[in-house]
Amino acid sequence: MANLTSLLPIQARAWHWPQLGLNLLIVTLWLWLYRPIFDYLHIIFQREDFRLNQIVLTAVLVLIGLQMQREGIRPRLDAAPTQRRLPLALALGGSVAFLLVERFLDINMLAACLFAIASYGLMGLWLSPARWRQGLPAMLLLIGVLPFGEHLQTFVGYPMRILTAELVRQGLTAVGVHSIGVETILVFENGVSQVDLPCSGVKSLWTGMLFLLAATWVEARPLNRRWFLVLLIFIPLLFVVNFARVAILVVVGQVMGWTLLAEMLHVPLGVLGFVAVCGTAVLLWRVGSGRSGFWEIERLDNLLISRSPNLSFLLIASIALMILLYTPRPLTGLTAVTPTWNFPDALHTEPLPLKPDEYEWLTRDNATAAHRVRFQWGEISGSMILITSQTWRAHHRPERCFEVYGLRLDSSQPYLVSPEFPLRLVTLGTREQRQLYTAAYWFQSATRTTDDYGARIWADVRLEREPWVLVSILFDGPINPHDENVRQFYLALHEAVAMYLPEP
Repeated sequence: MANLTSLLPIQARAWHWPQLGLNLLIVTLWLWLYRPIFDYLHIIFQREDFRLNQIVLTAVLVLIGLQMQREGIRPRLDAAPTQRRLPLALALGGSVAFLLVERFLDINMLAACLFAIASYGLMGLWLSPARWRQGLPAMLLLIGVLPFGEHLQTFVGYPMRILTAELVRQGLTAVGVHSIGVETILVFENGVSQVDLPCSGVKSLWTGMLFLLAATWVEARPLNRRWFLVLLIFIPLLFVVNFARVAILVVVGQVMGWTLLAEMLHVPLGVLGFVAVCGTAVLLWRVGSGRSGFWEIERLDNLLISRSPNLSFLLIASIALMILLYTPRPLTGLTAVTPTWNFPDALHTEPLPLKPDEYEWLTRDNATAAHRVRFQWGEISGSMILITSQTWRAHHRPERCFEVYGLRLDSSQPYLVSPEFPLRLVTLGTREQRQLYTAAYWFQSATRTTDDYGARIWADVRLEREPWVLVSILFDGPINPHDENVRQFYLALHEAVAMYLPEP
């Protein structure tokens, strides 16, 4: 006991207490700057539909811990930061980008990615150049396990679906099948081979990138010329395999009419194609040494390393300044008076006031107007909400709202009311009983109607944005979509929205 007691002062004197205090202050300010991200991360990692992301994240964290233990990495909390321009540029540049995103875009996923990149840059000020480079795939893998795939499907999936459907149509036309157009491929009514979000190729692209990053990290491969060459081959191969899968399903299910066979081929074709592409990437990777540097990062780091005792104070001042400059995107509220809708006489409506949390959500996302009613159309009844906005942020996938209110999503598939009028048909139930309710929704502007949330987002790319209306309907029970009375209801409501929207 005496020997242990005599060692304590020596151990205490081994710590650089002033630097330890500075480091703790840096970390505290850093977490305070990015505090809005933690609420978002807390929500998404509690949702059941992101269970796969949660499992992969846990596995990655365990692997990182094992790797640190195997290599004997023991971080020193009292070590002074080393001035290295590349990590410093990532830390400060990523933080400035975070401030701009929060102020003008308010896209949580993009802000979370910037938080990860900037934080890894900050860590690079304490890590050796070699260890910092070796950990880059692990950092990218951590970013990849965020629910990035779903957002990538929304933003990128739409043009990929259009391109896939157009290539399939051209291929069928080349072999003499002229009766199938792009819309027919996009809205394959039986749902077997519809080119929808999960079938756009983006989901396989996201999973494939996770595989490539994990293999890079596990095999300690450098991010060199060969790695990027494999990546440039890997991505087009995934698209080609997805195109072939969609083409086969359309030919089998739509052209030949073998719907059951198309259902049986749907999943196996996707899995086998994905495995084949990943196997091809590994084979290409292992041909040759694969050690030729692409960026020559090590030489660059060695040239730019310099010691600065004032770096800790620079970081503290910079982060504190960014905390003061942080300004979230302003809330404008519902800027228009509740519109007067010219519904047909056969459609009887009664206003339903918005709840406080619904009003807050619409205010936060800059909706122009919102109108919710109870309706009666012959024997058909239910509730609906019409949200007008010039920004996609005020619109959403109604499936999320239905699930928030305790309903369970059984199915969601496109349905063509007319050649130019697609809508999304949703079947809802509870845990105890399925298919209790039917819902429907679409997005409508003066020039176009779509059931695709990705198409609605891409419409805002235009310099002059036009107003759109989200029409979301929840029926009081299940309905038959092929019933003529239901079809007439859709057409009447579609016409009423068209009369409300200004002419282009």
